[in-house]
Amino acid sequence: MNRNSQPFFSTVHTRVPPSYEVLKEEHEVSVLGGPQSSMPERTTVINIQPETVVPDHIVWSLFNTLFFNPCCLGFVAFAYSVKSRDRKMAGDVIGAQTYGSTAKCLNIWALVLSLLVIIATVIAVIVIVVTGVNRYPGGY
Repeated sequence: MNRNSQPFFSTVHTRVPPSYEVLKEEHEVSVLGGPQSSMPERTTVINIQPETVVPDHIVWSLFNTLFFNPCCLGFVAFAYSVKSRDRKMAGDVIGAQTYGSTAKCLNIWALVLSLLVIIATVIAVIVIVVTGVNRYPGGY
């Protein structure tokens, strides 16, 4: 920068516009114009395929792991869901679909077995209470 150029923020406000320094590179680009070449211009086309949606059922597996986990089916389903997500991130759609469908099957079995256990427990409690009331009608 030369010594005659003005600072960006001047302390005195005057009506005269500041003088700007023309850089050598800017001047050369404006004189030369755009890039000139005898070679034809090359183009590259990239085909981006839309992402295929592969359900990994990870939320359902986590729910079954935390709340309904008979025979550790929820935990195994969670492991398969994580494997499905890993395969999807690696680009292996077939592997992700395989692990995802296995996780779905395990989640269904975990849910069905858990509901059967809950229903059996409720029926057992009702039967025990009713037989206890019938056995001791006046109380204990």
